Amino acid sequence: MSQVQTGQSPQSPQSPQIPSGKARMLLWGILPVLLLIGIITAIMIMGTGIDEKSPVPIESLDVEKTVLTDSGITLNVLNSGPQELAIAQVMVDDAYWNFNIVPQSAIPRMGRATITIPYPWIEGDAHEIRMISSESTIFNQTIEVAFKTPEMSGERFGKYALIGLYVGVVPIVLGLMWFPFMRRFSVRGMHAVLAFTAGLLIFLVVDTFQEGFEFAAAAPSIFHGTGLVWFGALLSFLLLAAIDQSNRRKARNSDAEGRSLAYKLATGIGLHNFGEGLAIGTAFAVGEAALGTFLIIGFTLHNITEGIGIAAPLTKATPTWKTFAWLALIGGGPAILGVWSGGLILNNTLAALCFGIGAGAIAQVIYVIARMIMKESVKHQYSLFSWRNFSSVALGIVVMYATALLVTA
Repeated sequence: MSQVQTGQSPQSPQSPQIPSGKARMLLWGILPVLLLIGIITAIMIMGTGIDEKSPVPIESLDVEKTVLTDSGITLNVLNSGPQELAIAQVMVDDAYWNFNIVPQSAIPRMGRATITIPYPWIEGDAHEIRMISSESTIFNQTIEVAFKTPEMSGERFGKYALIGLYVGVVPIVLGLMWFPFMRRFSVRGMHAVLAFTAGLLIFLVVDTFQEGFEFAAAAPSIFHGTGLVWFGALLSFLLLAAIDQSNRRKARNSDAEGRSLAYKLATGIGLHNFGEGLAIGTAFAVGEAALGTFLIIGFTLHNITEGIGIAAPLTKATPTWKTFAWLALIGGGPAILGVWSGGLILNNTLAALCFGIGAGAIAQVIYVIARMIMKESVKHQYSLFSWRNFSSVALGIVVMYATALLVTA
């Protein structure tokens, strides 16, 4: 028995041990993390030792959605303040009204609640709602023009999808139909087309950032919507740059490189078209049908040029009909999702993040196009900063600006 025990001792080759040097290295790697966790835990349990409280309660409440039905007014609210908040009273048009709040009147930090007010609102009139907390903080919500909130149905769902199809997919398909014509261009002509595409995208990236910042301003401040736009743009740019680097190692010919760029163009434009769908869906959701119809016409004309831009990198490739179908779906399909989201479940915070991701994707495609033009210019000994290229970039920006006027006029 003693011999068996000796054979199973820790010194046996069958039980390898971690060298003491590596163990100490692992300990020094884990120890700071453990100490940090301990410090944070101690602060949360015992506090900082300073018990002074602000004489004015810090409370913040955001109304995420207002719904008007035959039975009254419903508000979906978010407690975006640093402490629990309790709704004690509700006033509508300077009169106190009974209300029901679920799941409870005391809303925890970052918690959501639904407030139902059985108020006989009048269609077409303006109404002022005041929610008063137990700390006497007043939160105002204005209904500028009262109208019954559209109810979701299979018919409305289908109509929203059809609107997204008109705005997103159809214009891009029409733009892609220019592909046979563009294939006849010379090398200089193709540089001009790519420069024109870059001009289109420069306008789109600026417009996408602007739209993202507008949604960020309307989002609850606790989510730092402006930061979400910038972080979304940065991370999407870096992600696509990493994917592009990987694809370039695999792509050994212009066909594969052109396809890769076309798909990235469609992805970036698709994220932008998601935002356009949001605008249209929101217009119909708040009862501005005339504005929604005007947006449909404007965006449809505006987006035809996007199909031209997507087709430009494919002139040296041999795409199939299946390729064009996928490009149209990727570039225009998100408009359908945008109309659904804007008309049914609009979330300003999520919209700000989506716009940021779209802006970063478009910016990365601009970088790739510029690199492609530079590479071809060196190869054929053409001037990169020629008047032709400058005029094409400027024309792309002007065309997008002019068609945008059809939307914002």
